[in-house]
Amino acid sequence: MASIAQSLPASSGGHSWLWGWLRDELTLYPGRVLLVARMVIAATLVMIVTMTFQLPYGAYGAYFALSLSRENVEASATAVRMIVIGFVLAGAYTFLGVMLVLGDPMLRFVWAVGSLFLIFYAISATNNYAALVRFGYLIVIMIPLWDRQIPADDKVEGTLWAIGTFILASVIALVLEIAYAALRRGDDLMDPLLERMACVEELLRLYAGGRPADAATQSRITRLATVGTSRLRRLLRRSNKDPQYAQEMGAIVALTGRLTDLAANLPVLVGRVSDADRARIGCIADRIAELSRDLKNRLVPRAAECGEIEAWQNLPLFGNIEKTVSLIAEVLSGSQSLTGFLPAAPEVGGRLPILAPGTLFKPEHVKFGLRGCLAASLCYIAYNALFWPEISTAVTTCLLTALTTIGASHQKQVLRFGGAVIGGFVLGMGAQIFILPHIDSIAAFTVLFMVVAAFAAWIMTSSSRLSYLGAQVAIAFFLINLQEFKIQTSIAVARDRVVGVLLGLLMMWLAFDQLWSAPAGVEMKTTFVANLRLLAQLAREPVSNDLRIAIERCNSVRETINAQFDRVRSLADGVLFEFGPSRHRNLELRSYIRRWQPQFRTLFVMRVASWRYRAQLPGFELPERARLRHQVYDDHSADMLEEMAELIDGNAPHAGNSIEESHALFNSLVEELQGEEPVQLPPGRAASFIALLRSIDALTTSLASEIAAEFDSPPEPSQFRPA
Repeated sequence: MASIAQSLPASSGGHSWLWGWLRDELTLYPGRVLLVARMVIAATLVMIVTMTFQLPYGAYGAYFALSLSRENVEASATAVRMIVIGFVLAGAYTFLGVMLVLGDPMLRFVWAVGSLFLIFYAISATNNYAALVRFGYLIVIMIPLWDRQIPADDKVEGTLWAIGTFILASVIALVLEIAYAALRRGDDLMDPLLERMACVEELLRLYAGGRPADAATQSRITRLATVGTSRLRRLLRRSNKDPQYAQEMGAIVALTGRLTDLAANLPVLVGRVSDADRARIGCIADRIAELSRDLKNRLVPRAAECGEIEAWQNLPLFGNIEKTVSLIAEVLSGSQSLTGFLPAAPEVGGRLPILAPGTLFKPEHVKFGLRGCLAASLCYIAYNALFWPEISTAVTTCLLTALTTIGASHQKQVLRFGGAVIGGFVLGMGAQIFILPHIDSIAAFTVLFMVVAAFAAWIMTSSSRLSYLGAQVAIAFFLINLQEFKIQTSIAVARDRVVGVLLGLLMMWLAFDQLWSAPAGVEMKTTFVANLRLLAQLAREPVSNDLRIAIERCNSVRETINAQFDRVRSLADGVLFEFGPSRHRNLELRSYIRRWQPQFRTLFVMRVASWRYRAQLPGFELPERARLRHQVYDDHSADMLEEMAELIDGNAPHAGNSIEESHALFNSLVEELQGEEPVQLPPGRAASFIALLRSIDALTTSLASEIAAEFDSPPEPSQFRPA
């Protein structure tokens, strides 16, 4: 998105860019109408059930039905399972806690504050953010209930009703998804990838034919670039696919997203092209069409290019597109699961353990817990001191906008405030003033509810940069109109919700921006550098002669690298919401990382394929001399990766590892593989291995050259440091 925004003409004002961005986010795309329809139907069914049978907490139930994951049935089932587990555990924790403190207000206060610290600490220390938020969400909305001066039986009943309503709503949404999946035909992952490739191919065909890009094609490619690939990455993370497949497809998703971003800039940055360039552009379009056919038919694309890749003198953007297209095919070279060679190898489903070893008592988790606890506790104290429990949404705001960096928190805070204003003031109060006084039946209210739910759901199906706004619009409207079993005409309800959100945002600013702040720019660079070092570690694996231990170590490193790639992408989005003296430099670094990360993903997948030869798995054994030369080459390649990390981190003023030496070691290894001594590999495997090594060497040295060109000098002391 940033690359698109930067490429707009200078005459375009901020407002015109904003409206253009919103148009691209909210425009129609294939499958969006059906997705929104399923979301609205699920939320409406929950609303009708809760209003008909007067079930408490119907607002939250409708919200959970609307926001349930709908990437596929597996993702939906996982989300429901996390909701059930999280709410049941939260209910058990709540009952156990209040049994100990119910009779003493001071002990109840201590329990509430301690629970808030536990929630925020667990969010930081564990890998399952969704489950922990569900756990914390129930506790947060139950604290005001248990503070009320009502009989204990009513408090217990209210808590049980909350758990039951949430679970019922989630099950209703899941049943709808199962019914839809039984009728639907298609691939949730492959179809969007093929759509992006087809759009890029169509644009290149126009340039190859000497025709300018038409408005429809420009709008389509810009919309796809703006939407991004976050939904596809999330789908892969939640799938139970083989880890090798998930990593390879993750690289293809990243490269396809990069290809779409590059193509979206063509109409702005490229004018006319020469006849010679047009022929070459046509060759790239043909290659994309071939890749699309292979992926659609579940075939491994051949790693071929449109002849010799030469530099584009006047059109460097096409050179980047050509390089990206060639990398997409190379990703899938030698596809096969590592765990297939060892029957008892540990099962890996692409999911991280709940708690990573050695992370329990890290200082940053304690600091995050203290900051979140401070913000939420101040809100808790404020609304109790003011005898204003209706603004308890302040504590919920702290929970939902607490992220580990300033930029990411700012992003959620802006969207939550915007959602509260739109859903509370504009839609909520507007309906109370102009519509609800004229409604006297559940049928008429259902129509109003569906219109608002559809509006919120449409925003929720945008990219990750805007979707949270839709969720907040929905919950703000639902809290006003579904908390009581009657037509709500009091505008004080909407006022209280928005005031609570404002109070929560104020406390979050005090606690998170002013205390132990962690800018997203710094975290983005740190995480990216750490991932390069992990990639170097993967290049040196295996370091153990025990095959089972080697596979376990490799799987662990692979999972961590995959998670770090996603974290870097998320942090890069957060950088856009940070301001200060370091903003310009952080945005510059962000553009570099967004350009390099898809290539490092490709290198990562290639390194996973190369690992099998280093581990001497059955069918991948090398002669001893070739194995030793392979090890020497990989060690040098790992040194180059570590040097790239040092250059970006500012610890190495100059590049020391020679690219020429890397080429020489590669050529020496190839000569050994092609020598007189027969290579102990199945027919065709030696040629495939050499092609894989050639791709690894070309990509590693290319990245080393690019990074050295940008960072081969001592950085300014203030660069990449917190403001």
